[in-house]
Amino acid sequence: MRKSSQSFLGEVRDQIKSKEAKEFVAVELDYHLKEAKNKWLEKGLDETVAEEKAVMQMGSPITLGQKLNKLHRPKVDWLMVMLLVTTMGLGFLPILFIETEFLLRFNVNASYFTTQKVIYSLVGGMLAFSIMLINYRRVERFGWLFYGLAMLFLVILQLSPNLRNGKSLLVIGPYSLDSLITMPFFLLAWASFFNHKKLKLWHLGLLFIVSFWFLLNTANLPAVYIYTVMVFGLFWCSRFSRKIKLTITGGIVGSFLLLVFTAWPSMKMYQVVRLLAFVNPEQYAEGEGYMMLLLQEHISKAGWFGNVLNSGVIPDVHADFVFAGFTYYFGWLAAFALFTILALFIVRIILIARNVHDPFGKLLLVGAVALYTVQLVSNIAMTLGLIPITSISLPFISYGLMPILLNAFIIGVVLSVYRRKDLTSMRSAQPQQ
Repeated sequence: MRKSSQSFLGEVRDQIKSKEAKEFVAVELDYHLKEAKNKWLEKGLDETVAEEKAVMQMGSPITLGQKLNKLHRPKVDWLMVMLLVTTMGLGFLPILFIETEFLLRFNVNASYFTTQKVIYSLVGGMLAFSIMLINYRRVERFGWLFYGLAMLFLVILQLSPNLRNGKSLLVIGPYSLDSLITMPFFLLAWASFFNHKKLKLWHLGLLFIVSFWFLLNTANLPAVYIYTVMVFGLFWCSRFSRKIKLTITGGIVGSFLLLVFTAWPSMKMYQVVRLLAFVNPEQYAEGEGYMMLLLQEHISKAGWFGNVLNSGVIPDVHADFVFAGFTYYFGWLAAFALFTILALFIVRIILIARNVHDPFGKLLLVGAVALYTVQLVSNIAMTLGLIPITSISLPFISYGLMPILLNAFIIGVVLSVYRRKDLTSMRSAQPQQ
């Protein structure tokens, strides 16, 4: 019985349950059928016979459809989901140790923070789930839109009259948003840019300089730092040669060191004191070095099993200094276990990236792991006194809407790529004989 390529594709599609897989398989098989048909046309067969021959080579449409349905069935990375749920649950523990003075200052009780944490966790979970359902491949062509949205938000922030510690904020009801909220948009934009072969290196450099300048003007140095690490992580995994990467990186590092050297005499006194306090906190124990000494004192008293029943006051124990509080109250064993759980996200993303062959998907994973890792490493390094104290949260553990939204988005992107990692091109496959 004669069978056209369209009827063959229809029977194959009927065996596939996923809508995304239906579309993907239809495009790939159609290309494959046309390729086989052209080969028969080259042998002198007319178009109708050539099409029939191409269809026959593909075998049974039902059998093929069932195999493709099994191969391209959308998957959920349950290990990543379990890690997400576990870390969000652990994020409630630091609320137990918020100091009474802090509660009195804001005229609230611990149940307020618990309620807010529940809301943040639910919103974060829904965000991660929603991002997972979106086909990440479809957003690649909107890189310029995401870049524009991020830049627009930065402009709005700079025009906002709301400031906290000199940092620009956009206040919406009871919630405050800072420039960290632009990181998801920039991640999608830069993954698209680095996968766009028509964009030259100078184009990318100009885009980075402009965005870097606008970020810098929001006075959120941690966001500038996180953004820079993400972009350079993507740059090092991009299509450019190793020589170009080394040259650009060396030039930027050299320029930064030169800038620091030349700017040192003109730095403001409080900036100089902050740097000196990091080097020698004992000399500035009554000022900038106080917090670093306090963290060192509490960590030195942690022991293996902590001090749950003992008193100890760590400011912002539920926010930026959550790892210090976790270590002091629960001990080094619990702190190591927490770090291991958080580090498993990194290991899992890297393992997924190794099995993803789509360039855009791989770049998204690289950017995601860079965003996540820089937060985790910086927060713990700050707690241990390895870097100056900065306002960088511990992923999923620190209290606050911004850390939850950013990291939930990161995990959502990872889940989206994992869900579609088996939708790989079949164009290199040979027709069945």
